[in-house]
Amino acid sequence: MLSNFKQFVKKNQEDIILVVGVILISLLSFAVGYITAEDQGKTPLKIERQIICPRV
Repeated sequence: MLSNFKQFVKKNQEDIILVVGVILISLLSFAVGYITAEDQGKTPLKIERQIICPRV
């Protein structure tokens, strides 16, 4: 079973590296965006009353 896994990894090494790279870049991009948004410290939008529109 372990030899089958090794053969699979050797056969698909480039694809595995590509998928891992895309996942790491996605996680890094999300983390940078989250940290940047957190630093801005904007106050949340507060809705005080609902505007009711008449039906047309």
